[in-house]
Amino acid sequence: MGDTPGSGLNGGRFLFATALLGAGVAISQFGSNGIEQAMICFAAGLVAIVAMADLSSPAKHNPQAAAPIREPEIKPISQHRDFTSFIDGLADPVLVLTGTNVRRANSAARKLLGEYCVGEDVRLVIRHPAAADLLVDTSAAAEGPIQLVGIGSRDQRWEMLVRDMPGGERILHLWDRSGVYAVERMRTDFVANASHELRTPLASIKGFIETLEDNEAGADPETRARFLNVMFREANRMQKLIDDLISLSRIEAEKFRVPDTPVDLPELMREVQTVLRHSQPDRGADIAVDIGPDLPPLRGDRTQLSQLLHNLVSNSMKYGQPGTPVTMRLRSSRNGALVRLSVSDCGEGIAPEHLPRLTERFYRVDSSRSRAIGGTGLGLSIVKHIVERHRGRLEIDSEVQKGTTITITLPADPRTPQIDGSGSNPDLSVPA
Repeated sequence: MGDTPGSGLNGGRFLFATALLGAGVAISQFGSNGIEQAMICFAAGLVAIVAMADLSSPAKHNPQAAAPIREPEIKPISQHRDFTSFIDGLADPVLVLTGTNVRRANSAARKLLGEYCVGEDVRLVIRHPAAADLLVDTSAAAEGPIQLVGIGSRDQRWEMLVRDMPGGERILHLWDRSGVYAVERMRTDFVANASHELRTPLASIKGFIETLEDNEAGADPETRARFLNVMFREANRMQKLIDDLISLSRIEAEKFRVPDTPVDLPELMREVQTVLRHSQPDRGADIAVDIGPDLPPLRGDRTQLSQLLHNLVSNSMKYGQPGTPVTMRLRSSRNGALVRLSVSDCGEGIAPEHLPRLTERFYRVDSSRSRAIGGTGLGLSIVKHIVERHRGRLEIDSEVQKGTTITITLPADPRTPQIDGSGSNPDLSVPA
């Protein structure tokens, strides 16, 4: 007679599958910290299999074949034939330890710690004082995770968790927290930079007010007019910074809502050209617009695209040489799926080492010059976030003493983006 669903063989298979399912549920519910619950579920299933095998043996059903009952031996979990493939499926590094010896390592652990870490003392594999103390003191395994820095690369941060498992083994789990710490560092830097940018003009205004309160200095009309003019400029600078911060916050809040309003980009480019020619007549006369043929209808956020153009053209006007052209150029891809917008100037250019950081908040190549011409250090960061919301791509090319070109490639319809960064499809290429 074949095995029934409740017999030892099929029942064992059922419990093994249930153990794996329980492990998966634990990971999905508890995230990376679910490894402990996952292993407990898995181990419980294996213990049940051993018990079922014992109960379904002939000795249990044939009194004549009965033998003295012995406690079933629970083998270490790592000896199960499917255990290696199970932990290899985990994205985080996992080690199985016997004492301080590395008995098993999944593929993520071998990639991080070295292919030959199995068989080594774990204190040599993870060279960190806090880790060594925890791994030697087996009674400390139930403690919470500890923080490790420098494993893999100098900037990586990890949380290490160690738990006891059936059969006298321990399981070690590493969780990469580098991204979380990077976000926290960015937040801290942002608050510090924003505070500094606001404090500087505020201190200047406060100093001028104190000077004007002086009976002698405040009584001189020329001094008073000069100080009031500086105070007005500093107040405008603070207002511009606050406006940029609010704008950046608003764009980030909408980043996952794809814009889908029809936008006439050529008309918008001419509008920006007209506004800047009237507001800055000396430099505005240098703005040129070059619009190619057969442009597809574009969908996007008109207000944000207008801000993008204003930021790019204003930057080119500030940093380009007086009297040299600032050119806005618009082209379509051959299949009409993409548009490419570029803004070029003939200025001092930017050294290559600065290019990767230009879109960082408050980053300036020349801080003193940027402040002198009214820059907040947020313009290109705002541009980057607008481009990302439109599912586009931003490229910056610059040559020292020749000039800078900023190119933005946008899908004609952000709801069906065509940009993958490969540039291998000739139908998506954009003529110069």
